[in-house]
Formats: sequence, C-alpha cells, structure tokens
Amino acid sequence: MACPGCGMQRSGIALLKGNVAESVYLYPALLPMLALCVFAVLHLFMKFSYGGKIIIALQTTVVAIVLVHYIYKILHHQIFL
Repeated sequence: MACPGCGMQRSGIALLKGNVAESVYLYPALLPMLALCVFAVLHLFMKFSYGGKIIIALQTTVVAIVLVHYIYKILHHQIFL
C-alpha cells in the first residue's frame, strides 16, 4: 500500500528535469510544499507582517492536498481481492 508521501521523490526528479506537469501529476503537493519552505525561510530573515498567517495557510493547503491525493490513490488504485 502506498504512503501519503509516495511519489514525492519521482515528482522532485521530474521537476528538476523541467517537467512541471508530470511533477504535479505524480505528487501535487510538492510545489506548494516548496513554496512553503521558501516563504518560511524568507520570513525568518525579512519578518513579513502577516508571515505567520501566510505560513499557516500554506501548511493547511499542503496538508489538504496530501490528504485528498492520498484518499484518491486509495480509492482508485486499490486492488480488491
């Protein structure tokens, strides 16, 4: 059975090769996750006024995408014996 993070490494490799569409197809949460990481690092140095709220919104978005994608994989790729 696949885990919630399955596909992240293949998605990252596709992104490094420039295949954005394939990357999103393999693991849709990777790009928002990268945006979250970049914004969090920038917020450490620049102290944006609403930075904390933006980080919480990005985290919520990433978690929602991971959950929806995982549930989709369970429902549509499950082999019933």
